[in-house]
Amino acid sequence: MSINPALFSSKTDLWATPQDFFNRLDAEFNFELDVCALPENAKCTRFYSPVVDGLKQDWAKDGRRIWCNPPYGRHIEKWIKKAYETSLKGATVVCLLPVRPDTKYWHQYCMKGEVRFVKGRLKFGIAKNAAPFPSAVVIFGEGARVGQLIAI
Repeated sequence: MSINPALFSSKTDLWATPQDFFNRLDAEFNFELDVCALPENAKCTRFYSPVVDGLKQDWAKDGRRIWCNPPYGRHIEKWIKKAYETSLKGATVVCLLPVRPDTKYWHQYCMKGEVRFVKGRLKFGIAKNAAPFPSAVVIFGEGARVGQLIAI
């Protein structure tokens, strides 16, 4: 088995959502806006690319059902905080995140949403192998079952 060294480094923080995984969530939430995308991997017709910088946009103005697979680097906390704060404006924000319950942001924000742990490991984008970290879907906003820990 060959391991992609970038998975263990900061060489990339762009992890394209597996399409079949997204499709199952989209069937449930009917997403309107992808806030962290590249043109070639956007999951919604409306999306923010790095050129637009999703952190500088008003997500709630542009969509009520929002998909967020943020960059998994140093600034992930900013994306999760914005997702949570956007939910306070009436939007539902669904985030695909690495499971990191040892971090401050996980307790400060993720635990205020519904947490669905992903069974197994996801294979992101064009990677040959599954990620070396567990993932979770964290849902903020209307319909989120706060405090629920669910396996999917």
